[in-house]
Amino acid sequence: MASTQTSKKEVEKKDRTRLYTWIVRGAWFSFISFFILFPLYIYTVSIDFMGLYGGLPSWSALENPKNDVSSELYSADNVQLGKYYRENRSPVTYEELSPNLVNALVATEDERFTEHSGIDLQSMGRVAWGITKKVVTFGASSLDGGGSTLSQQTAKNLFKTRGQNEGPLMSIPGLGMLIIKTKEWIVAVKLERYYTKKEILAMYLNTAEFSSNSYGIKVAAKTFFNKPTYDLDVEEAAVLVGMLKAATYYNPARNPNNSMRRRNVVMNQMRKNGYLEQEAYDTLAPQPIVLNFKVESHNDGPATYFRAVIRRWLYRWADEHGYDLDEDGLKIYTTLDSRMQEHAEVAVKTHMSYQQGLFEKHWGKENPWRDEEGKEIKGFVEMLAKRSPRYKGLEERYGKDHDSIQIVMDTPVATTLFTWENEDYKKDTIISPTDSIKYTQRFLHAGFMSMDPLSGHIKAWVGGINFENFQYDHVMRGKRQPGSTFKPFVYAAAVDNGYSPCYEVVDAPVTFSVFTNGREDTWTPKNAGGRYSGDKMTIRQAMAQSINSVTAFVMKRLGPETVVSYAKRMGITSNIEAVPSLALGGGGDVSVYEMVGAYSTFVNHGTWTEPVFITRIEDKEGNVVYDHPVKTREALSEETAYLMLYMLRGATEEEDGTGRGIPLEIREGNEVGAKTGTTSNYSDGWFMGVTKDLVSGAWVGGDNRSVHFKTLALGQGARMAMPIWVEYMKRVYADERLDYEKGAFERPRTGLSIEIDCDQYGSFGEEADSLQTEDSLQIVDQDEIF
Repeated sequence: MASTQTSKKEVEKKDRTRLYTWIVRGAWFSFISFFILFPLYIYTVSIDFMGLYGGLPSWSALENPKNDVSSELYSADNVQLGKYYRENRSPVTYEELSPNLVNALVATEDERFTEHSGIDLQSMGRVAWGITKKVVTFGASSLDGGGSTLSQQTAKNLFKTRGQNEGPLMSIPGLGMLIIKTKEWIVAVKLERYYTKKEILAMYLNTAEFSSNSYGIKVAAKTFFNKPTYDLDVEEAAVLVGMLKAATYYNPARNPNNSMRRRNVVMNQMRKNGYLEQEAYDTLAPQPIVLNFKVESHNDGPATYFRAVIRRWLYRWADEHGYDLDEDGLKIYTTLDSRMQEHAEVAVKTHMSYQQGLFEKHWGKENPWRDEEGKEIKGFVEMLAKRSPRYKGLEERYGKDHDSIQIVMDTPVATTLFTWENEDYKKDTIISPTDSIKYTQRFLHAGFMSMDPLSGHIKAWVGGINFENFQYDHVMRGKRQPGSTFKPFVYAAAVDNGYSPCYEVVDAPVTFSVFTNGREDTWTPKNAGGRYSGDKMTIRQAMAQSINSVTAFVMKRLGPETVVSYAKRMGITSNIEAVPSLALGGGGDVSVYEMVGAYSTFVNHGTWTEPVFITRIEDKEGNVVYDHPVKTREALSEETAYLMLYMLRGATEEEDGTGRGIPLEIREGNEVGAKTGTTSNYSDGWFMGVTKDLVSGAWVGGDNRSVHFKTLALGQGARMAMPIWVEYMKRVYADERLDYEKGAFERPRTGLSIEIDCDQYGSFGEEADSLQTEDSLQIVDQDEIF
């Protein structure tokens, strides 16, 4: 019996020994296998063996990680005007980060960030156990085991380690997550070799997504708190770091309660890690989140029309030179001055709000769309409605069923309309699409541009009254008949061909032979008041008072072809016809952009300089990739250019000059050249203002030429457009930050060959008198003059 018990004990002992031996051998085998197979596994992932794992970023990609970065537009005084982007993202350096932001991030996302080399071994155990459970239970491979270091999260953000370039093994439950984590481990270690801890931390914050319209910490800080990243306080930093866990769920604008709870978790982590005192935490935790929330939009900010117009140029340039404007982080430096741009925008808004009030009072309940005889255009709104995108969309839906289309067009719907009545220029109302068109057609619009005439640099550009609602640009894209602002080209041709500013002409009718529909006819331009004085006047006086008959006389002497050639050499690129009506600006449509550039020729000693809006473009590394070439052309002699400045000064110096309404505070101690312009039916009001340092132009009118004032008193350029220039110049001269002072135009270096003080001549102009009288007698009965 004892022997049997002994033998059983020996067998059990041998079994235990054998089991222990197998356990030890298994442990050693597992241990050795791990150190052999795991590095082999890591190696096969790092080289993407047989394409099984989906690849890793190359060494060059690690050295120069590509991240979509918004291209930024800057003013000449280095103020950011706007951005071009698909993802609104702008990078910052570590030095631009608030210490509160750094502390909140490290305390919450990676407590041992400064101690590890990309992988936190304490966290790896937890992650491995989590992944093991998923493998055993066949959990979803898309779930993250957690525990990622900031270096791993940076790798995930930068190189899209999840969801892109996946190999065949990635679809296996559990294993896919292991491969993903392995990739991030490998890339994280490589990042730690290439970059400092500070660089990685900044890189992570630059690549993080805070919301669907805020990518990177710089944009997030501006969007939610309207602050630069270096100015974020503890609570604000905690809110933004808290969003990293789930950007939408913890969005303070959408889910303030969730965001506040998460913010306090972040601040508590800061407290635990010694970045925040207990007393400070107790004080801050109950406080509500205070936002200054505003999503950046292409419709917001300064110079919106300017940005939209040059955007087309930029996209074309970028495409031709191999850049992506929306993601390559280009820095575009413009000629605009942010302070002058602000003055211009205020000037346009101030005057146009007042002008619209006059327009509404002038028309009352009547509709302002009128034909040449002043009668209301029937079916005007309906015609525009049929051209609208909404109507065309309904045609695609209903086909030829116009009754159904009209029902929709006449059905009131909730709409936000533009208004001058409040600060945000919006009003919510219920109105039909047809009535909405009727409402918007009653608005007057404007275009204004200001330019340095010597360098060609555009300093201010306002293309309309409100970009969000009316996006059509009236500086470069919009073209209208220039009216009397075209007259200086007629007189420039005359002066350049030997006519003195003191040359006298009689204010009498001048008739041209014209051909209409193949038939010969005559055209006799009338003066603004419909009468001719019969008085002699110098051509300076005539231009100052905008006398049509005198300009027509000069045009007839020179010929329309000559005037067209001068206008072209001075920078008018639009198609203008060599017809008699060109004397009054009736030969074609031109833009404010062209007119300002052309008038600058007078100040720039007769040299036309192409208006410039971009000086240079840099890539995201700071290398200059575009430097704007200056384009000039000799258009007039230096003496002719100065004589034309003297002619333009007549508007502010001669009796009854059209620029006499310019306030004394601008004219006193200053030489100011000016020209007003008004087209038929008062559809367009123009004003061109010239000083020694700035040439500026303004246009005001309806989007449709049929929308206008009834009378010259209200519809003339001196009333509609000149006040914009006046308000702008007041502000420019008053701004001590700007270097603009009053003064005289620079005289020709070689002096003048003629006397321009007309009082010194005594009796003169006899030849002109006889020539004009002879021309006039051939055309009209002189008795009609009086």
